[in-house]
Amino acid sequence: MQAGPAAAAKPLYLIDDGPAKLWGTVHAAKIPLPRPRPAEAPSADDDHRPAAAQPADQDKPSEQAAPVDSPAPATPQPSACRLALSDDIAIAPSIPDIKGPGGCGGTDLVRLEAIMLPDKHRVAVTPAATLRCAMASAIADWVRTDVAPLTQKLGSEITTLDNFDSYECRGFNRVPGAHLSEHGRANALDVRAFKLADGSSITLTDPHVARETREAVLQSVCARFVTVLGPGSDGYHEEHIHLDLMEHQNKFKLCHWEIYDPLPQVAPLMPAERPEDAPPREVAAKSEGDKGDAAKPAAAETEGKPGDKSEAKPDDKADDKPDADPPSATGTASKPTKKRRRTGAF
Repeated sequence: MQAGPAAAAKPLYLIDDGPAKLWGTVHAAKIPLPRPRPAEAPSADDDHRPAAAQPADQDKPSEQAAPVDSPAPATPQPSACRLALSDDIAIAPSIPDIKGPGGCGGTDLVRLEAIMLPDKHRVAVTPAATLRCAMASAIADWVRTDVAPLTQKLGSEITTLDNFDSYECRGFNRVPGAHLSEHGRANALDVRAFKLADGSSITLTDPHVARETREAVLQSVCARFVTVLGPGSDGYHEEHIHLDLMEHQNKFKLCHWEIYDPLPQVAPLMPAERPEDAPPREVAAKSEGDKGDAAKPAAAETEGKPGDKSEAKPDDKADDKPDADPPSATGTASKPTKKRRRTGAF
């Protein structure tokens, strides 16, 4: 017989005492787990396998992080002189500042390579001069305004400015222990000559150059520069002209350049001719003897001829008196004898 639905829903118990009763808290027992299996040693083939690519988004160590760039120093703005000294006036690229020992050097420096004339003609500065911008600008204005017209009047154009010295860290006149020269501040230029297109040269200290030309250059540089030194100044500027823009107290200016004239043309002294060598003594004695023998016949002939003074000249009165007796032989001979004696007494 089959059980009904009610009988089917009733739970079955092994012991017909109803559901088990809980007498206390039941704790779950800890089941021991096996130890993890150690990693297998890499095989020989694994050494040649490429390493696995790292994920792109993997964080890099902090020490490998790119350094942060510090901001670059601000570029100094060009000075007003630098802006005015354009390529239309001079080829003068800027150069870094110089900081030398003992105050040498300067700022706002340029390398003056050439000067551009108003007609676009180029005047080379040989060698290129290291100068402050203000000094380079003054040199360019001087050549453009004064020197170029002067050389054109002479029949040619200036092509080269002969630079004897520009920046040099030294004292005055290279004297040890002297004060710093303006050359040491890049504030001076020594000029020796102008070279012209026709191949000629104007050496400023050459006395054979026309005096008018040198005086014109003297007047122009003394009007433009603070210090001008040339021949006759201090003995150190006999072969070049020193120009600078030194700042003196009370705006003092110094211009000392003597314009010398050439020395007078004097014929060179010729050495005296060397006399002939004296003959040997025997030859000289024989020559003297021959001269003495030759002199004796000549003296005899001279005595045999009556002299001009001893001759008796007939006068006009003698012609008028033909009957007069001729002078005696004795009287004729005595007169010249007396004259010779008188002559011997003086």
